[in-house]
Amino acid sequence: MSSSQLPLLNFLSSTPDSQWSQANESLILEPFTYIASNPGKGVRTLLLEALNIWLAVPSDQLKIIHHIVQMLHNASLMIDDIEDDAHLRRGRPATHKIYGIPQTINTANYIYFLAYKELAKLRRQCEDGEEARLVDLRDLDSIVTEELLNLHRGQGLEILWRDLLQCPTMEEYTSMVNNKTGGGFRMPVKLMMALATKNLDIDFVPLTNIIGVYFQIRDDYMNLQSAETKELKGVIQYSDNKGFAEDLTEGKFSFPIVHGVRADDGNNIVTSVLQKRPTTPTLKHHVIDYLRTKTKSFDYTLTVIRSLEQQAREEVARLGGNPQLEMILDILHV
Repeated sequence: MSSSQLPLLNFLSSTPDSQWSQANESLILEPFTYIASNPGKGVRTLLLEALNIWLAVPSDQLKIIHHIVQMLHNASLMIDDIEDDAHLRRGRPATHKIYGIPQTINTANYIYFLAYKELAKLRRQCEDGEEARLVDLRDLDSIVTEELLNLHRGQGLEILWRDLLQCPTMEEYTSMVNNKTGGGFRMPVKLMMALATKNLDIDFVPLTNIIGVYFQIRDDYMNLQSAETKELKGVIQYSDNKGFAEDLTEGKFSFPIVHGVRADDGNNIVTSVLQKRPTTPTLKHHVIDYLRTKTKSFDYTLTVIRSLEQQAREEVARLGGNPQLEMILDILHV
């Protein structure tokens, strides 16, 4: 049969959805499935469970919130690892090192939109009652959108500082973290506040902001301080999951590094090493020793971490106490 005799396809006979197979879906999702199959520290899950003691979100709705958060968190990590040219994530090769940059970017973007489909499910399950809330049920989409914007603003600044070798001030760094890391914590808490069945008039965002900044600065500290595997009560682990002192390899102005640069702005040792993106231990150990002994940056960072922990504990007490949340702070204590 010649090409002119082939039957014409009816392009209007089916929709894209009807033509999309589960096999194709699995292929597209494979990079996400890979990263999601290797869970992280588990802090977000523990935090949501602890806050739900106060908010009493119905379990089916809380499950969807948790799913949305995990989707967005893992998708953002896939992009973050590309932007940092990271080699490891959670002790395994970074997603883009296996699946390539184009496929990883496409899958991460796809997950963002799938998360909004999950959000639509959440909306359909909810009916706007008569009870007044600090967060309106009608604002679910805007909550997620606003915090994704905050995340990208924070990430954008961090990349600019790295690429321009421009050290931020401590205040600029903290503001960036409140956007980047804080947004990932605030998003589920605001969604939970919109769906709460208890404590509808209490604002849990200030506590969440403290925990977000505390968590990131603690992570910065552990990245440079923890050369060996450290397990904290079997729940939170930090080791060489991203490689030893990977923040130096990525050229990142983390909290101890910002302090080290600002504490002695006449000495360029830290910025010079950051510029070289060291991959071997020698330069890393040299900078870490400098931060420890010369600028006392680890001592300062530890003081800030413990101050933030105390602020978090005081806010928990002010809100009426929460044994599970206090346990999380006990686990994270350094």
